[in-house]
Amino acid sequence: MKLMVGTVLAAGLVLGGAATASATTDTSAPAPVTVTLSPEQVQNLCEKRLPKIEQRTTRLLDRINGDASVRGSVQWLKARAAKERDAGRETSAQLLEERADRRGGRVGQLNQVKQWVSDFRTQHCGSK
Repeated sequence: MKLMVGTVLAAGLVLGGAATASATTDTSAPAPVTVTLSPEQVQNLCEKRLPKIEQRTTRLLDRINGDASVRGSVQWLKARAAKERDAGRETSAQLLEERADRRGGRVGQLNQVKQWVSDFRTQHCGSK
């Protein structure tokens, strides 16, 4: 008798918990989250992290947008693909072309990062 009551009680808790969990699951977009930074954290971001992020994104954009003599640029990859194609290696040429396309597609993301850094700097770092 105790075993049956325990089993029914356990099943009720499991099923009740599952029903509660499924009822609270919301498929809509999550609410925006507000992150609060301490003054020390803002100072660290303004003085140390933001310059590094700006430097890294600028360096990446310069490399991606460089001409055929800049190793890793889109034009450099396309020139390598042309050499591979001329040598009869179509597969590697296609892979290099795809890599060039992916790399060129990162420009928008990197510009967005630079914009976020600029917005944060003007809003929180003063006139630096």
